Amino acid sequence: MSEPAIPLRILYFAWLRERVGLSEETLIKPDDVGTLAELIAWLAIRDDRHAAAFAQSGVIRCALNQEFAPLNSPIAPGDEIAFFPPVTGG
Repeated sequence: MSEPAIPLRILYFAWLRERVGLSEETLIKPDDVGTLAELIAWLAIRDDRHAAAFAQSGVIRCALNQEFAPLNSPIAPGDEIAFFPPVTGG
């Protein structure tokens, strides 16, 4: 008997949330998705809403388990991943 798949918890903030239409979702990552960059690429082809959210993926910041992380960071089942647009201050 195989182990049950453990989902990722994905959080979307600001205009990413508006474009995706969700503040969060839980997903089982494909076996060939191993980094944040690969997750973004996979999310971007899921549907039109995700494609719109990740169209400017170069400006999106990521947090992995509540710590900012570079796009080459490995991800694992059960991780929490948050996506943020750039933030400006003044």
